[in-house]
Amino acid sequence: MRAIRVHEYGGPDVLRLEEVAMPEPGPGEVRVRLKVVGVNFIDVYQRSGQYKTPLPFTPGSEGGGIVDAVGPDVDSFVPGDIVAFAMSTGAYADMALVPAWKLVHVPDGLNLLTATAAMLQGMTAHYLTHDTYPIHPGDTVLIHAAAGGLGLLLVQMAKLRGARVIGTVSTEEKEAMARAMGADEVIRYTERDFEAEVKRLTDGRGVDVVYDSVGRDTFFESMNCLRPRGYLVLCGQSSGAVEPVDPQILNQKGSLFLTRPNLAHYILDRQEVLRRANQLFEWIADGRLTVRIDATFPLDEAAEAHRHIEARRSIGKILLGTQQGILPTGGRIQNAIDCDDVTDESGWESFPASDPPAY
Repeated sequence: MRAIRVHEYGGPDVLRLEEVAMPEPGPGEVRVRLKVVGVNFIDVYQRSGQYKTPLPFTPGSEGGGIVDAVGPDVDSFVPGDIVAFAMSTGAYADMALVPAWKLVHVPDGLNLLTATAAMLQGMTAHYLTHDTYPIHPGDTVLIHAAAGGLGLLLVQMAKLRGARVIGTVSTEEKEAMARAMGADEVIRYTERDFEAEVKRLTDGRGVDVVYDSVGRDTFFESMNCLRPRGYLVLCGQSSGAVEPVDPQILNQKGSLFLTRPNLAHYILDRQEVLRRANQLFEWIADGRLTVRIDATFPLDEAAEAHRHIEARRSIGKILLGTQQGILPTGGRIQNAIDCDDVTDESGWESFPASDPPAY
C-alpha cells in the first residue's frame, strides 16, 4: 500500500510517497481503507519538527473510509462499515490502523467528506464551547480567525449556546463568511486595532472568553480584551508559539484564567468521542451546523496541500483523497476521491486546527 513518510524534519518536500507493508490490526484495532484524510496544522508542525515526532513517521490524524479488517476483541465494527476518526496517527496512507474506541460510524445520509472534515475541528469546537469554557446565554465571546474552519465552527456553536459573537478576520470576503455563519460583529484586524474595537463594542467591559487560535501575534492583546475573571483559551498557534508568561500577569489584568487545552484530553474515552461526534452529526443533519470544504488533493500531492495551507490560501478545509475515483463537482482535483455523494458546495470553508499531539 502507499503512504506518505517523513524521514527528516523540514519543508513540504520531506513528504515522500512510498510503498509500505500492509498493517495488520492487533487487539482492539481496526484497519480502515481510507477514502479521505483531513489536513490540519498539527501535520505541518509535526513535519517541520515544531512538534517532535519520532522519525520516520506517517503524518495525519483525521480520516474517513471503510472498515477493511478488525482485530481481536473488536465487536462494534465489521468490514464494510463506513467510519471516521480523529486523533489517531498515520492517516496519510491508503490504510490506517485505528483504535476501535476512536472510530465512529458515519450515519446514513451524511457524506463521508463532510463527516471526515468535521471530526477534528468539530470536536475541538465542541469541547472548547461546551467544556473548556462552557458558554452561557448572554455571554460575549471573541473568536480569532473567525472565517477559518475552526473559527466558523466556533462561531456557529457559540451562537447555538446563546452568545454574542465578535470575530476577527483579515479580509472583506472572510468578514462576509463569518457574518453568514452568525457572527454579530466582525473586526478586520488588518484595518482596525482589534483590542480597541472590542473595548468599544463592549463599552469597556471586555468579553467573557477569547478563543485564540493565532497565538504569538494576538496573545497579550487578547488578554486585554477580557473582563475581570475572563477566560483566555489558547487553542492554537498559527502565528507561532507564545513566549513564556509570568503568571502574575493574570493577576494584574483582572484575575484572569488561562488554559491551553488539547482535544486528546477531552476525548479520553469512547463515551466522550461518541457524545461529541454524534452531536456534530446531528447538528449537520438538521442544518444547525455547516462544514465548509475548500480543496482536495490526491495523496501524492500532500506536499502541495501543505504549501496551500501554510500560505493561508485556503478558504476551507483541506482534504487528501487516497482512492482513485470521481470527486464531486467543485473540488480542485477531479480524480482524488471515490465518493458517490453530492457535496454541498454552499458549505465550503475551513481553517486548520493546531492542537499539539498527545500520542
